[in-house]
Amino acid sequence: MKELTLAQVSPASSILVNFIPLILIVLIFYLLVFLPQIKKQKRHREMMNSLKKGDKVITTGGIHGIVSKVKDDIAVLQIAENVRIEVSKSAIAQRTGGSSE
Repeated sequence: MKELTLAQVSPASSILVNFIPLILIVLIFYLLVFLPQIKKQKRHREMMNSLKKGDKVITTGGIHGIVSKVKDDIAVLQIAENVRIEVSKSAIAQRTGGSSE
């Protein structure tokens, strides 16, 4: 069996072997950081598009309210009796309950 010496290894394969750890790190970083973030953004976008009257929501500022009207990219929230505010749909962090109707 013939053993390869360092001089016999081609420079192209040596460069490739040096980049394999870097490629693996990038792949792991993508799987652990970017992919979950992309899924989270998709779920948030779907939640914003499916908002309807009566949904209980919390805004990113911590305001709890009930959706009373949905316009293009604005949601009108009722936060108290006879108190309504307009917020951007993107400012709604989560839906806490279904319709209260």
